[in-house]
Amino acid sequence: MKILATDLDRTLLPNGTWPLDDNAIPLFNEWTAKQGVLVVYVTGRNLALTEQAIEQYGVRHPDILCGDVGTTIRHFDNGKWSMDRGWIDHVHAMSPRWDNPAIGEALTGVEGLREQAAEHQNEFKQSYFVDHDNRETILAAAEARIGGRFDEVLIYSFDSANGNGLLDVLPASATKQTSLEYVARKYQAGDEVVFCGDSGNDVFPLTAGFLGVMVRNADEQLVAQVTEAKRGNDAIRIYHAQGGFRGLNGYYVSGVLEGAYHYGLLDDSAELGAAGS
Repeated sequence: MKILATDLDRTLLPNGTWPLDDNAIPLFNEWTAKQGVLVVYVTGRNLALTEQAIEQYGVRHPDILCGDVGTTIRHFDNGKWSMDRGWIDHVHAMSPRWDNPAIGEALTGVEGLREQAAEHQNEFKQSYFVDHDNRETILAAAEARIGGRFDEVLIYSFDSANGNGLLDVLPASATKQTSLEYVARKYQAGDEVVFCGDSGNDVFPLTAGFLGVMVRNADEQLVAQVTEAKRGNDAIRIYHAQGGFRGLNGYYVSGVLEGAYHYGLLDDSAELGAAGS
């Protein structure tokens, strides 16, 4: 089974300041259906916000949604979503010390850290807004209060669209990386897993052994982190889309298509040319 996994915001979705190729989303929808790859969205969005994006931008439903920064996994079949209960059991078993209320209490009062709304929290996710200018001090304070006590990992990212710093506190066993690893094992994908991203919370899946793709508009933080990781590990495979493939510009979904072609997941150029003409 070949898997094409992608982040949504500013990776597959054109919700940034860069131009969108008009034919790129229809091309993505048609190609992935005809090529028979398993499409996985790996995103910080919850189910409601993912459905909103699908309707707004016209991208297809995925076969699998690793939502809420990888803390939930849902399957889409015959027009209906179903929760992967095996994933929930797996996270409980792998992160037995995880405790949402205790984490929330421990982080109460950290200056510059503000809890996000209830719809952005779940059983395995504590999410906060961060004063981006003071992020190093704030993250150090958060780490000092909870570091290692809850089988947790702290993942920081920056939303360039609105200037928000974002902190997700997750079980170490329930991230974008580990959720995609779980899906890859379940579908026996082997080495044929491409993951595409654009921002800081994509660094772990991009450097975890998948076939990594940074879209052309990937932010500077991510590029720096991936470059540093690759400097210490030559086995990391990363492709940075630059545009020019089939006349596409490499931004957003165009970069996803370019990266998938680069790794051979896209293997029918004649069909692609007809679809994009």
